Amino acid sequence: MSARALFERCNDGALFKRLAQKYRSVLFQNPSDSERRSWENSLPALAEVLCDAGLDDVEVLVEHQLPLTSLRADIVLAGSHPTTGSPSYVIIELKQWSEARLVPGADNLCLVERMGNRPALHPVAQVRRYCDYLQDFTNVLSDQEDAVAGVAYLHYAADPGVSELFRFPDAKAQLFTDTSRGELIRYLRTRLSALDGSPEGDHLLNSPHAPGRQLMRAAAAEIIDGGEFLLMDEQEVAARLVKRAANLSRQSDQKEVIVISGGPGSGKSIIALHLMGHLLRNGRSVVHATGSKSFTTTLRHVVGTKNDRIPKLFRYFFDFTDAERNGLDVLICDESHRMRQRSVRQDTYAGHRSSRRQVEELIDAARVPVFLLDEHQVVRPGEMGSVKTIDEAAHARGCIVRHVNLNSQFRCGGSRAYEYWVLRLLGLEPGGPIQWQPEENFELLVAESPQEMESYLRGQQDSGYTSRMTAGFCWSWSDPGTDGSLVDDVVIDAWRRPWNLRSEQPLGGAPASSLWATDPSGFGQIGCIYTAQGFEYAWNGVIFGPDLVWRGNGWRAVRGESKDHTVKKAMPEAFDRLIRNTYKVLLTRGLAGAVLYSTDPETRAMLASLVPAGVKQCP
Repeated sequence: MSARALFERCNDGALFKRLAQKYRSVLFQNPSDSERRSWENSLPALAEVLCDAGLDDVEVLVEHQLPLTSLRADIVLAGSHPTTGSPSYVIIELKQWSEARLVPGADNLCLVERMGNRPALHPVAQVRRYCDYLQDFTNVLSDQEDAVAGVAYLHYAADPGVSELFRFPDAKAQLFTDTSRGELIRYLRTRLSALDGSPEGDHLLNSPHAPGRQLMRAAAAEIIDGGEFLLMDEQEVAARLVKRAANLSRQSDQKEVIVISGGPGSGKSIIALHLMGHLLRNGRSVVHATGSKSFTTTLRHVVGTKNDRIPKLFRYFFDFTDAERNGLDVLICDESHRMRQRSVRQDTYAGHRSSRRQVEELIDAARVPVFLLDEHQVVRPGEMGSVKTIDEAAHARGCIVRHVNLNSQFRCGGSRAYEYWVLRLLGLEPGGPIQWQPEENFELLVAESPQEMESYLRGQQDSGYTSRMTAGFCWSWSDPGTDGSLVDDVVIDAWRRPWNLRSEQPLGGAPASSLWATDPSGFGQIGCIYTAQGFEYAWNGVIFGPDLVWRGNGWRAVRGESKDHTVKKAMPEAFDRLIRNTYKVLLTRGLAGAVLYSTDPETRAMLASLVPAGVKQCP
């Protein structure tokens, strides 16, 4: 809409009803009272500024979703540059703050009284990241360095109430308050002409989106060459809190524990690698640890291609039983939901085993322990990583605990709707399964046969999109034959395919187990939970096996159909939860889309009733 239309719709209230309706259709929930207040208070303030600036015909994109993420910019103004005539865009972050101050020792974090003095990202840093992200992931802007600028407008604030925030300079983003409203008007006139901005708005909306760099391929540049992942919103808050804690750790008598929780694709491992690179380059001792063999082995493989010393920085949780207390500056515990009760290695004698719990060993090992986790990814008995477990252990040791919840969603094409759909489907959120509403950011399909699923995914693979097939652990997993060939263990009628290799030695054209998700030759083998967890690929095929079937109006977990001998030992309620969590992990590996298939006819029919698109209807 134009700025003039924004002004008119704010006055009659129609815009706010439309925004609430759109919010419900995308996020499957009603907007909060604070969200509604922000629209009702901030949008009219901006509309008046635009009209006073004579920019009535500039195109205004409200709550614009950034490519491949569910992060939304409050406003994107689209138009032409007043001097060059080239497309010009201004991202505006609107804040209702009246007072704010900087966090001591962290220039791009601030404390806001109306938010309970909880650390928030400096609005200039926030909008600057939005500018960079929009250019990085929008093809028409990628080569136009000066096409995008940012504004943080604190329309309730006077300069004295936020004076400390002006200490954060940025050439690409500017901070304005009610005091400097006139300066904001003049600034916008330097970025946008009074001409109709709808062509530039359409240009932006219709531009192809380039997917972000895959985590594994970026790791070497991040850690060794000093490349920087672009951290957004809570990701940057989390990283800044860790950096601040590391800087204070040698002067403080009290230890800080940072707990970062978030769903699949919310950026936990990106934060971990960013911190690894930053801390190493600044002379801090830091180690990355997980409970996942595949994830750790892959990281070691990628970074080890340039420097064979770097892989030693990637360890396992059980490596810290005898670690010196506070011997590290920072210990980054990725995939912390996979922590065990005790650290027991096969080569550990009973008399030498630690009396401490694994979470206690990890907390003790560093001045700043950092835990990154998703509680919905606990998939094996004995895995007990949770926010509550970490909090209790840290408080018992007199530590300060700081929490960050990553509420953004980068995997699944940035579709929060898809992640919510999966949680509802599997009963991990209340309310029962819901109809999938097709959207631009993520494509969901149901196949009538495994042949259809594989054929579609192979087409995506041949077109340059990484694709993988995964399944519930419902078939035996054989060793390779004497001739070195893989055994086709996964058998569904006439369709037969092998599991991925169990060994770390490539064989018969198949990659090592830990590299199945990242090596191009991984397509054609079926991955299970232990090789897929922690990884991502563009297209994701998921086979629901007979261990989880739909009967009547609910799921039934079938212990006798599982071939996972460890999971089968769990108590009935725990077994049911582990199976659901397993499929939740498998379903949320894709960046661009997913194809679902069930070996069970009733389950397949239920999935088809929820997902309108089948593979046959897709090009």
